[in-house]
Amino acid sequence: MSDALLNALAEALAGLVTAVETSDEDTLDPDTAVKWLEETAHVFSGLGRTDRSTLDGLFRAAALRQPPGARRDELLKVPGGFWLAEDAHLAVVDAVAERAGRYADTIRDANPATPVPTCPGWTLADLTRHLGTVHGWAAHLVTARPATRVRAGDLGLEPPADPSAYPGWFTARAEGFAAAARAADPDAPVWSPGADPSVRHYPRHVLAETVVHLADAEIALTGAARPLDPRTAADALDHFLTTAPYVPWIAEPLAHLDRDGAVLRLAARDSGAVWTLVLGGGGFAWSRGSDGTEPTASVTADAGELLLLLHRRYTADDPRFTLTGDRDLLDDWLAAGAL
Repeated sequence: MSDALLNALAEALAGLVTAVETSDEDTLDPDTAVKWLEETAHVFSGLGRTDRSTLDGLFRAAALRQPPGARRDELLKVPGGFWLAEDAHLAVVDAVAERAGRYADTIRDANPATPVPTCPGWTLADLTRHLGTVHGWAAHLVTARPATRVRAGDLGLEPPADPSAYPGWFTARAEGFAAAARAADPDAPVWSPGADPSVRHYPRHVLAETVVHLADAEIALTGAARPLDPRTAADALDHFLTTAPYVPWIAEPLAHLDRDGAVLRLAARDSGAVWTLVLGGGGFAWSRGSDGTEPTASVTADAGELLLLLHRRYTADDPRFTLTGDRDLLDDWLAAGAL
């Protein structure tokens, strides 16, 4: 089944469940509404954890692609993304913990002064300080749930003076985030630097950061990143595209590309996932699948490679990428979207 069809089904089902949930007694008999919702929940409860996580991700992405307004608000109120968000939330937290453990193992016996070529000017100590701070900052946010922005620099998250102690400090920060995120209600409101002002945003955010910086550490120490799990890479790529319009140093350059109507296609050869990005309107819109749209430019690689390309860990000239169409469009996008 194509990504486009999966997304269309998820969006249609989201609309149907929303309509049932929000109908008044004159429109839909309450007993019938409850029966329909209970039967829907029962069907989804028979799915495996991975499938439930995938469906929840598709639903959340479909809801967040809606323009701000009543429809988006109602879609986001559906209990836990079809009663799946708790499991999906915990699955992402588990993935964060696993990748954080791999990061700690990767750097534990390494020289902290090792340069990180994918983060120019940084050493392995700088990378670990940054990633540990991300985990500590996110732990504070899912626990305190502030309504306004909190800067990491205001939280006293500094590592010990001796860089050789950074691996232990990082592990403590990562374990603290995992514990805080597991204990938190994924639907609880909290300020976020993205489209989803809920606790659910932060495990996905921290997972994306951890996956990319684990690759940074592997490249620094061995010259190559290990292949990324396609599903995790796809979720991190979804997260990047959903969050980018809210990040000023990405959104503003993209708004000035002057390529309205241009279409950039990203295709994952390992999973078959496809992302279609349409520039215009002072930014861009994106969707999973091709929707029959002819791309101005396209790039094909494994999902993890596409993620690292968007984060500029690889260059488009790397032979792992197959490029077609207008190469300038891809180059302009990568230059504007630099982190």
